[in-house]
Amino acid sequence: MSTTTSSSTGTQAEQDWRAWHDERVAEVSRPYGPLALTGTHWLADSPDGRLDGVPGHWSADGAAVVLRATAADGLTADGAPLDGTVRLGADGGPATARAAHDGRRLPVLHREGQWAVRVFDPGSAARRAFGGIDVFPYDERWVRPGLFRPYPAGRTVEVPNADGQRRGLGLGGELAFTLDGDEHTLQVAVEADGSLWAVLADATSGTDSYRFRFLRTPAPAADGTVPVDLNRTLLPPCAFADHFICPFPPPGNTLPFALRAGERNRSTG
Repeated sequence: MSTTTSSSTGTQAEQDWRAWHDERVAEVSRPYGPLALTGTHWLADSPDGRLDGVPGHWSADGAAVVLRATAADGLTADGAPLDGTVRLGADGGPATARAAHDGRRLPVLHREGQWAVRVFDPGSAARRAFGGIDVFPYDERWVRPGLFRPYPAGRTVEVPNADGQRRGLGLGGELAFTLDGDEHTLQVAVEADGSLWAVLADATSGTDSYRFRFLRTPAPAADGTVPVDLNRTLLPPCAFADHFICPFPPPGNTLPFALRAGERNRSTG
């Protein structure tokens, strides 16, 4: 089912969940949201400085990307036409991208020592075809008390990524919760604000839901307790555009039951 509007019926918790879902749909479908990503160009793969479908000459130069263009290229930098050279650092995303072309934003990405240029196009085919996010119905059964058990020291595990490469995934501890009397644990990363993030799969993955999903929780309390709302299990960015790099679940993060909660898959109109 695809839920795209709020309802006045149901418990307050369900109404809050519906509002959360509506916000997710709006966030995903905004002009420069994840559906707008049409390309990720790694500069190491283009030694001649030419990127497919993107004008100008792009090259890595230590701590920056150097972009050279003429007025005929139609590029802008910091909102002004570019006719010359500009040095670009890593952007936080399309909202802060300094370079643009014909309505497209071109944020610069730096990851694992490599530079890339991403293309966000509001007219992308994926955005035009978007019909919402299919979700499982809200069920209070999936709201569980959790306990965060931090590792004595952070650890990194190598996992496959959506682009076929293997990369390190930093983990800070495990998140435990019970369901039908059984305890389940997920290895989680700890974000800068203290919130927790898990990459997980379950018995529905690849059939009734996307092949893997994300779960985020608030920052745990001082005693490690934290609410776990599995109704808010998320699709990863690569469910909306192939050009995102998403880590697969680390070992042990495949739940042994059907998690019929949260987001299932992208829907097309």
